[in-house]
Amino acid sequence: MKFEHLIQINDLQNPLLVPLNRDQVWFGLLQRVEDAVPFLPGLERCTVIERHADHLLRELDFGATKIHDRVTMVSGQWVRFEILANQEHAGGTLTITVEEPEPGALFLRFAYATTFAVDPNSVDRAYIDYIKSAYHQSDLDCVRLIRSFAASGSLQ
Repeated sequence: MKFEHLIQINDLQNPLLVPLNRDQVWFGLLQRVEDAVPFLPGLERCTVIERHADHLLRELDFGATKIHDRVTMVSGQWVRFEILANQEHAGGTLTITVEEPEPGALFLRFAYATTFAVDPNSVDRAYIDYIKSAYHQSDLDCVRLIRSFAASGSLQ
């Protein structure tokens, strides 16, 4: 399954919405890289197990399930979370790209690629709309958290 959508960060037509700058949005995404616990419901612990020049490896502890992922990024532009396939999880990726089509008009593009329901005859295809909705809600929550971090001054 492939799924992507945009979430608007700044609405230049809405003076009631406190605008964020690109650095604040980027530092918010880095918070998610370093500690995904506030961003992922059910996640008990996020441990960086290796740091390399171009990526890091993490262990995501959901209690009964542990998932390993590789995080790569280009500073200020995009971050990719790649779940490493194992017996419990087929793997997949989430790429979050910072887009700015005009100065101050910031968006985040969330692009998912999973092996879920790839077969058009799969019984799992019935769950696709539910999964897309859950991803979208999770991404809205991510933006809310970034806004909350920015309001508290922790994204300096």
